[in-house]
Amino acid sequence: MAKVYGYCRVSTAEQADGRASLAAQEQQIRGYAMMKGWEVTEFFIEAGVSGSVPLADRPEGRRLLGAAGKGDIIVTAKLDRAFRSAADALAVLEEFKDQGIGLHMIDLGGDVCGNGISKMVFTILAAVAEGERDRIRERIRDAKRHLASKGVFSGGKRTYGFDIVKDGDVRRIVPNLAEQAIIERMKAMRAKGATYREIGGEFKMYGRSVQRILERAAKG
Repeated sequence: MAKVYGYCRVSTAEQADGRASLAAQEQQIRGYAMMKGWEVTEFFIEAGVSGSVPLADRPEGRRLLGAAGKGDIIVTAKLDRAFRSAADALAVLEEFKDQGIGLHMIDLGGDVCGNGISKMVFTILAAVAEGERDRIRERIRDAKRHLASKGVFSGGKRTYGFDIVKDGDVRRIVPNLAEQAIIERMKAMRAKGATYREIGGEFKMYGRSVQRILERAAKG
C-alpha cells in the first residue's frame, strides 16, 4: 500500500520563531492530504538545516529518500523547503519520476511528477535552473575581476604580459616587463596598419593569439 510522507524544514535563522513555521507547514500538509483523502504516514522534520544543503545531504532528507519507494507520495508545503535551487529540484524530480515516487508541492499546485502540471513545472524549473547557472557564472567572473583589480591571482592560465609570484599566503599578478615591451611593440605595429597575422609572424605567434593579447590589453 502506498505511503504518504510529509517533509518540513526550517533554517537556523528561523529557529528564533520556535516551531511556528514547522507547525504551519505540518498543518498545510495535513490539510492537503485530507483533501486528497490521504493519511500522512510519517513526517520528516528538518529543524535548523540551511536550504543551501541538498536534500540528500540533510539528515531527515536522506532518511526520507531511503524510506520512499515506488508508488509512495511525498508532500511538502513549498519548493524552497525541499530544494536548494531549481537545478536541485529538477534533478531530484527526474529521479522521482524514474522511481515512480510522487511529489506534491502545495505552492506549485500539487502533483509535479504526474500528468497534471508536471510538464509546465519541469519547463519552468529548467528555465530557472539555467538562469541560476548563468548568475553563478557571472558571480564567479565578477569575483575574479575584483581579485585581479587588487593584483591577486584567482587561478586559471597565466595572462601574457604578467607573471604570478608568491606573496605570503596569496599569489599576486605582476607585470612581466619583457612581455609588456612586446605588447607595446604589437600596439605600435597595429596602429601603423599591420594585420594580426603580420604581427604574429614578427613574434612567432598565431594571429588569433595576437588579437586576444591586444584586446585584453585594451580592456586594461
